[in-house]
Amino acid sequence: MLHIFGFERLGVAVSDLYFLNPVEFESQEGPEHGVRLELRILERPTREGSIYATQGIEAGRAVWRADFLESLSGPVGSNDRTHHHPIFDGWEPCAREFVPEMSSDPLGWLAEQLSHPKAILAKAGVDDTEFEQADFEGLTSSAPEIVDVVGRLLERVRAGELAKAPAEESNMARTGWL
Repeated sequence: MLHIFGFERLGVAVSDLYFLNPVEFESQEGPEHGVRLELRILERPTREGSIYATQGIEAGRAVWRADFLESLSGPVGSNDRTHHHPIFDGWEPCAREFVPEMSSDPLGWLAEQLSHPKAILAKAGVDDTEFEQADFEGLTSSAPEIVDVVGRLLERVRAGELAKAPAEESNMARTGWL
């Protein structure tokens, strides 16, 4: 399930995710599932058609990602694989960064992050002057709604409704939008 929040040039995409990393790291073996949130740059392609035509919207590259994941073999609610990627190189995220606060209070941690979008961009190495004040105000004021969506999706993942394993698991199994 995909949710997208769009402002002027900043957008937030939230999706459930089932993931089997083909490169297993110590203490990160086996499949994981949960919710992925990405801060993305929105693009508006040139409008085609009449003034009444639908305008295209493109959720471009991500500049920050938070993964609220748990191993399938661990206890429900463990948040044992919860991490974030504060920097991207083009489309590729940096290595996973595990933050104790993310595992102990994932939604509180997310609310705090989203209340400071300029700090997220600064750490990501993204110039915040390419965005409008409406981006920052929109993201900050929508943070409670975004956090609520993440929480509701996590509940559905933990209930077994979302982020299910694909019918045939490959060595790079991944389902979800993001």
